Amino acid sequence: MLTVAVTGATGAQGGATARALLAAGHRVRALTRRPDAPPARTLLDLGAEVRYADFDDRTSLDAALAGADALFAVTTPFETDTGTETRQGTALVDAAAAARLGHVVLTSAAHADRGTAVPHYESKHAVERHLRASGLTWTVIAPAAFMENYTSGWTLEGLRDGAFAWPMPADRPLTLVPAADIGAFAALTLERRAEFAGRRVDIASDACTPAHMAAVLASATGRPVTHHEVPLDQVRARSADLAAMFAYFATTGLDVDVAGLRRAYPEVGWHTFTDWAAAQDWGSLLGTA
Repeated sequence: MLTVAVTGATGAQGGATARALLAAGHRVRALTRRPDAPPARTLLDLGAEVRYADFDDRTSLDAALAGADALFAVTTPFETDTGTETRQGTALVDAAAAARLGHVVLTSAAHADRGTAVPHYESKHAVERHLRASGLTWTVIAPAAFMENYTSGWTLEGLRDGAFAWPMPADRPLTLVPAADIGAFAALTLERRAEFAGRRVDIASDACTPAHMAAVLASATGRPVTHHEVPLDQVRARSADLAAMFAYFATTGLDVDVAGLRRAYPEVGWHTFTDWAAAQDWGSLLGTA
């Protein structure tokens, strides 16, 4: 049985990892800046220990990591900026090294190590490089595009009007993964440290074109849905970072060996986009329940 500290425990990836570890019988130390938030209370009810930790408060990190066997580390630029993500991720790695943890699993982004020039991929890769140089036993898992992106933002707004608004050509495939599969794979890497030590693994559960995604969403929501290619200039007006990412998706592409992952790690229980879409509460999401 491992004691694993999980950052971002009240978010999608950290929460999924915490649940997967708890289900496998491990001790989870859920780290969050908001211990009283409903997601933290849910993890507490599931058996996790909830600890306050803030990436900008080294004392809190030292206390939260003391005595843990391993760390699941997730960073994000979207509440702050890419410079802050790199700085906070570096501080987390330094705290893990000081605590002499046996294994750190860092979640990054697929292709972040390929010189994409996508700002939030570059900030994640900077944290990866710092982890590699830290002397810690490390694994980097690098998820493809999140399926959960289709339940929020402009995509959800478009679905209410029957449009799958997505900034890619209808016939350009994109690799996808849901949070549950990220969590299951992270738990696997933590349980099998010797197998995954020193490895970087891009992960995805499915590959779909926007045209196929629109058809799947139409079936799942029970309403007509047509793909609408959002112009990159429109995305750029919201975020130059996201525009750069979608330009990369539409040109180089986000290839991940989905079939190989399914063969090698069937215990993850990889979900197709159809599986994932069918499990969502579209009535509530779309305001029709």
